[in-house]
Parts: sequence; structure tokens; C-alpha cells
Amino acid sequence: MAGAIHNTPQEFWRPPIVPETATSGLVEVCGHCHAEFMAGARFCHSCGAERLSKADLPAEASWTRHLQFLHVLEFQSVKDRLGLSTAAMVSFLVGLGCILGAMLVGIIYSVQNFADFQAIQLWRMEWLLGALVAFVAGILLKRSGTTEK
Repeated sequence: MAGAIHNTPQEFWRPPIVPETATSGLVEVCGHCHAEFMAGARFCHSCGAERLSKADLPAEASWTRHLQFLHVLEFQSVKDRLGLSTAAMVSFLVGLGCILGAMLVGIIYSVQNFADFQAIQLWRMEWLLGALVAFVAGILLKRSGTTEK
């Protein structure tokens, strides 16, 4: 073990030597010294070179720009926009799922006679009752307001 540490070709404070072909689109590396950028860093911690902007990135990363509109569906951003606690947001999503279930009952099952009609309506009422319970629970779990400390 001591011999392996003694024979290392680089010192611990220097960036690892990365061959040109090893760089991928997943890991951002400095164009000058090939050190990995730290998360959120604007400059290289090793040589001080500026990180490329998103417009200067290669075409491999361009497909992610088409999905930027999906950030509005992130759980945390929706929760903050609606002003809900986590429990209230989960309850809200369960209520939306129950409403979707009530709509799908009418799409999936077909009515052959009056008994089928009554059964389908009963299932819809159960789904809608579940949605009502989830929404009421969400209202009861909602934050009463933000207090600054």
C-alpha cells in the first residue's frame, strides 16, 4: 500500500489527467486543464478559466434545451407556487388522481344494461368521494401563512 502511494504520478492537489477522448457530455470539464468543474462554479478551481455558457455547449447537450419548459412541473416549484405544504400537495395530487380515475371509469367500461349503468355510476361516485376527501385533507393540511422570523 505504501509503495502504491509513493509511486503515484500526480500530486493530490492537481487535477486528474484526463485524455481528450474521455470527456463526455455528462461531466463538464475545463477546456484548458481538463479538471472537472465544481457544481455551480463559474470558473475552473484549478486554472481559473471561465466555464462555457449554455449557448456555447456542443450539439450533444442541445436536446436538453427542448425540455426546459418541463421545469414548471417540478414538485417543489408547483408546491411553492400554490403555497402548499408537502402533505397538502400530496393530498392535492391524490385528489387529481381520483378525478382522473372517475373519468377513466366511464371510458374503460361500457354500458350494456341498466345494472351496468348503475355499477359504473357507483364507481364514479366512489372515485369522486375519494377526490373530495383528498381535497378536504389538503385544505386542512394547507399552511395558514408564512411567518417571518
